[in-house]
Amino acid sequence: MRMIGLTGGIGSGKTTVAKIFATLGIPVFNADDTAKELMQNSPLLKEQLIQQFGAEVYQDGQLNKAYLSNIVFKDPYQLNLLNAIVHPASIQAAWDWAAQQNAPYVIKEAALIFESNAAEGLDQVIGVTAPLSLRIHRVMQRDQCTKADVEMRMRNQVSDSIKMKLCDWVIINNDQELLIPQVLKIHEALIKGL
Repeated sequence: MRMIGLTGGIGSGKTTVAKIFATLGIPVFNADDTAKELMQNSPLLKEQLIQQFGAEVYQDGQLNKAYLSNIVFKDPYQLNLLNAIVHPASIQAAWDWAAQQNAPYVIKEAALIFESNAAEGLDQVIGVTAPLSLRIHRVMQRDQCTKADVEMRMRNQVSDSIKMKLCDWVIINNDQELLIPQVLKIHEALIKGL
């Protein structure tokens, strides 16, 4: 199964682009959602997270996202430890999922494809980019958070200028360029390239 990565910085519009691919009948794997599900339900990951971050990482049996975010987004070392626990399980889950799909190709949507070494083994990677000010605005609206909160999270991602150079395809999501024609162009090229 051909697996195509879909990445971009926070607020770039990856999820919107993924939904367009899904409407074309392409299965989409969301790595961020899977990571959250694994942190909530995998006994092994839960044990490792409690050991690393303390029992407070779960509150009434639920992942305490605010507590964990407060630790990892302020300390790159702690963020690296969290990623070392979660990313291998999420990456394996993507490959297991892809093996069960029946489509010309599948999309793996993940913010940290390059940061987590998840690009290894992917056939190609599509990047989604948007101006920084627009990305910040989108995340502030979506997550009801401050500009400082968004900027703190952005510091933990590879910059768009570097990330987009690593991608095979780039989709511009600046609220001026139409997304559907850009996605269709890539989709048709991927179908023809089979």
